Amino acid sequence: MSVQCRSALLISDLHLTPSMPLTAQRFFDFCLKEAGSVEAVFIMGDLFEYWLGDDANASSPFQQEVRNALANLSSKVKLFYLHGNRDFLLGPDYLKKTSMTALADPSEVRIAGLEYILSHGDVLCTADLGYQAFRKWTRKPWVQKLFLQLPLQWRRSIANQLRRNSAQKYQRASRYTPASRLMQMDVTTHACAALVKKHSINRLIHGHTHMPKHHQEQLGELQWQRWVLSDWDLDHPESVTPKASALLIDEHGVRYLDLVK
Repeated sequence: MSVQCRSALLISDLHLTPSMPLTAQRFFDFCLKEAGSVEAVFIMGDLFEYWLGDDANASSPFQQEVRNALANLSSKVKLFYLHGNRDFLLGPDYLKKTSMTALADPSEVRIAGLEYILSHGDVLCTADLGYQAFRKWTRKPWVQKLFLQLPLQWRRSIANQLRRNSAQKYQRASRYTPASRLMQMDVTTHACAALVKKHSINRLIHGHTHMPKHHQEQLGELQWQRWVLSDWDLDHPESVTPKASALLIDEHGVRYLDLVK
């Protein structure tokens, strides 16, 4: 297990975009204030609303500010990155410019003397068969290479269509009961159990589902703990309660850090 640290902050699903300035500003403040208090920071996917390639929006003022914030943070702490379902095309050029270290999904890490499995979480949502088929294809290197060779305007058009399809899928799902909708969009117990068993580690941390909570779970004789990271949204008070938190792990244990202020 190569990644080890005495303390860490873990965040996920910020979906940074110029249209969400309050959320972005909270991230910039986080990089300047809270993040420097630990040895390592793990960004566990979907830092951006979408990512069409390292060449896209490279010169935009917003992206430059995000890149500078990450580069400054990586000069102070160990900064690790797991790809999410919206930014899996974030590539080596961006990682080099920000001095972030990419981690595989899943990854084993040791924090404050204890072992954890880290994952973005989308691969654990095995009840959503359509998404898992899409994920399998879009993670193939040759598919990504072909997509990144397309003109940027074509990539934007494809991404916008995929986002519209995703929104329509969510609207169709809302016709069903909340329980059945959550079942499809959430991780499954069997997927989590398989991951825990494979790695022989009984502590799992992930994001993606936007349902932060600490779970004590069991399947048969297998038992584990699971922490779900929060998404961030400080820009839509009319539809959601302001959300922003991190998971802090140090010698005192594991706890959520409320960043809404």
